[in-house]
Amino acid sequence: MGTVTVIGGAGFLGRYLVKRLAQQGLRVRVAVRDPEGASFLKPMGDVGQVQPVQANIRNQASIARAVAGADVVINLAGVMFPGGAQSFQAVHEDGAEAVAQCCAAAGVGRLIHLSAIGADAAAASKYARSKAAGEAMVRAACPEAIIVRPSTIFGPEDHFFNLFARLATLTPVMPLLGGGQGRMQPVYVGDVAQAVADLAGDDAPTGGTYELGGPQVLSMAEIMAIVCKQTGRDRLLVPFPFALAKFYGFFLQLLPWRILTMDQVEMLKVDNVAGGELPGLAELGIKATALDAVLPGYLYRYRKAGRLPMTEQA
Repeated sequence: MGTVTVIGGAGFLGRYLVKRLAQQGLRVRVAVRDPEGASFLKPMGDVGQVQPVQANIRNQASIARAVAGADVVINLAGVMFPGGAQSFQAVHEDGAEAVAQCCAAAGVGRLIHLSAIGADAAAASKYARSKAAGEAMVRAACPEAIIVRPSTIFGPEDHFFNLFARLATLTPVMPLLGGGQGRMQPVYVGDVAQAVADLAGDDAPTGGTYELGGPQVLSMAEIMAIVCKQTGRDRLLVPFPFALAKFYGFFLQLLPWRILTMDQVEMLKVDNVAGGELPGLAELGIKATALDAVLPGYLYRYRKAGRLPMTEQA
């Protein structure tokens, strides 16, 4: 039984990935800041197969301990909203470099690094620039590392569709930032987890970059319309200029729940769509899951009558 270390494996994507790795018969070491908080992952494998261990992406010694003896290391660590010591540079750049260097020193045979579609050293968004810098640092330390760039990931625990669905229950107006013309290619969390698990296999090629997008390319206006339909909420979709969104983002990013940040506004100015030049889900033999197959299963909670058909709702 091979050993795989999943850094940041207790998050949204991590819980799906750990389950698939355990099903493949791998011994899974989940490196997290709070091992006790990751204990819910243990039942995803046989007794002792899934083991949470303490590690901090900002502490290279703890990362070295977590990757020691591993055949595969998967780095899922990332932040959408920087705060305190968890800055974009600390996690996406310095943290990625530390993981790669520890893997190189430990002789780890396969490193998979999670980045994001839109990673670009010349981007206006700090998030996108930090992701690009992290990729470069990983390649410098481990030239044969595998880079995985997903588009916006959706699933029951996501912070994207759930956010807008919740917003639809609170306000009669849904804002379309930049007029709602920006495009996205939402990809199902289970498909991303399966892709990463397949790339962790002995027979998978090393090196290379993969861009993972779903089967539909949608504008933000279309996504908002889908959210309103799935939640049974008849809401007015109102164009919202980027300049005004950035103004409000300055204040909203100060709130604990981080509804919108100035950097997110910059990200929304650029399409979040696979370029087509790099391999993706199809090349890995995975059929991309459509939104309609998943969204009704978790957005029902935002309807007035829950699971009842919308025609029966008051």
